[in-house]
Amino acid sequence: QVQLVESGGGLVQPGGSLRLSCAASRSILSSTQMGWFRQAPGNQRELVATITGGGRTNYADSVKGRFTISRDNAKNTVNLQMNSLKAEDTAVYYCRWAELGYVFWGQGTQVTVSS
Repeated sequence: QVQLVESGGGLVQPGGSLRLSCAASRSILSSTQMGWFRQAPGNQRELVATITGGGRTNYADSVKGRFTISRDNAKNTVNLQMNSLKAEDTAVYYCRWAELGYVFWGQGTQVTVSS
């Protein structure tokens, strides 16, 4: 079992920034893929960004150039820096751990972009 705890969500105006963090209860290994997903009301959960143990990143087209995912293996954390936020970024953001066929999710943190 892996417990994931997200933090950093909140209310921000359009054009603003937020930084989400996900703390894992176990060491993040080179074989661990970490990611952020989001789900808006009435929508399916969708990929935002992922990062491999080797540091290779992948982003949804809708966030490229605005969001940056990073990981700190020493602190067992993965972060999502979100800049130039838009109203359509409003959603619950979830951290995901994937390793050797096992997948764990955090409880989610709300991000609301509104003036």
